[in-house]
Amino acid sequence: MSDPVGGSAEPAKRLPRDEVRRRILAAAAAEFTARGYDDARLDAIAQAAGFTKGAVYSNFGGKRELFAAVLTERADAEHEAVKADVDGVGIGAAVEAAAARVAGRIAGDPERGALGLEFAARATRDEQVREVFAPMRRAQREAAGEAVAAVAAQTGAQLTVDPALAGIILHCLTNGLSMEHLADPEALDAATVERALAAVMTLLTGDQER
Repeated sequence: MSDPVGGSAEPAKRLPRDEVRRRILAAAAAEFTARGYDDARLDAIAQAAGFTKGAVYSNFGGKRELFAAVLTERADAEHEAVKADVDGVGIGAAVEAAAARVAGRIAGDPERGALGLEFAARATRDEQVREVFAPMRRAQREAAGEAVAAVAAQTGAQLTVDPALAGIILHCLTNGLSMEHLADPEALDAATVERALAAVMTLLTGDQER
């Protein structure tokens, strides 16, 4: 194919699949945040990302799966950030760092909490949504339990409950605090959320010297 002045046009480079997914997820996060699940449109997401609607389907399967992927990506990013924060520190510092990180996200990224709440509510009424939502939440609870076990092994902390149960407790506590912050952000500000998280983490890790 020739360009307007008679030269040969460079062939378009195919983007790596990871980059395609990254762009679609970024566009989807913006669309879901702005419009909510019901009113978000896949064609608008595709256009914002610079791809066809078919690219969205080929990478994520559909609207439900894409919505879950947006929430999963944010949860994974937070998980990795917490891991970096607590790497190589004692249990007291690890509790403080993890509580601060999660509280900062709850107060600083209320859109994620709102999206998660919307998806959870929809899952109670829609079996197809629940089929996507339940495995996502299960994986998040398991990841929380694995993180607790890893911190305990690193610091020598004596957990007061099984790591898997600690993961469930922290996962549910985090979601509950996120919902309460959305409903009453003045009463449940970042500092209050951080204290609540730190108090429970202290009990779970046996760090009674705090």
